[in-house]
Formats: sequence, C-alpha cells, structure tokens
Amino acid sequence: MPDINDPAPDFTLPRDGGETLTLSALRPAPVVLFFYPKDNTPGCTREASEFSARIADFDAAGARVVGISKDSVKSHDRFIAKHALAMPLVSDEHGTTCEDYGTWVEKSMYGKTYFGIERTTFLIDGAGRIARVWRKVKVPGHVQEVLEAVRAL
Repeated sequence: MPDINDPAPDFTLPRDGGETLTLSALRPAPVVLFFYPKDNTPGCTREASEFSARIADFDAAGARVVGISKDSVKSHDRFIAKHALAMPLVSDEHGTTCEDYGTWVEKSMYGKTYFGIERTTFLIDGAGRIARVWRKVKVPGHVQEVLEAVRAL
C-alpha cells in the first residue's frame, strides 16, 4: 500500500471517450487521483460532481484531477454525460491499479463482508511521488481540503 513520499504506481488504463490515460504522462503537473466505488451512486455522484465543479480551481493551481473505479468505459461515458463531469474517468475493470494503490479492501455492510473500492484520494506531486493520502473519505468538505493541499505543494 503506497504512502506519503512513495513513488505513485504508474498505470495506463482506458478512459472515457475511448482513449487511454497514462499517469506518468501527466507530469510535471500534480495529479489528484480519486478512487471511488461505483458510477451513479449517491456518494460517488456527489464526490465526482464536487471535483467537477471545482475543476477550474484545480486547473488554476496547475493540477490534473482523475477519477478511477472498476466501472467500464461505457459506464463512465454515461456517468459523465448524465452529470456533465469535467474530468477524465479511467476504468480499472481488472482491479490491478486498485490493488497497487491498496484501495481494493474487505468491507462490511449489514453483517456481510465483501470486497470493494475504499473511497481514497491520492495527491501525487509533479515528480510522481505521493504527497498526501486521504483514506475512507467522507465527501462533505473533501474537495476543498484536497484543493488546499494542492495549493500548498
């Protein structure tokens, strides 16, 4: 599980619109990489919408914002269209990147255990190292906190 000052695991994954995204190709810009469980669910929609609403602020700070889940590219395309999202969403259908980042975890709900994505955000600096990690993210106030961390880089 990568932590602060570790190199961010690189990846090349399919993204919305049928293209691919390679993390290292975004350098030297800092990257906000947010892992979320599922397209079009209430918490994930709110988180993605809040990042999208502040995209101009992240751009002004020189940072790129990228969302990632195990949903398909087709699902991401629908999610972006439905909510007018302004950042790329990458598809980790096989879960390799989720495992590399330690976000594929055992969860529990109503007494049943299962595996899923833990809502987690990584701030990756321009050199490709992890500058901050937010695990078990609660959506209210999160985007503002991440933006302040980006500005502090």
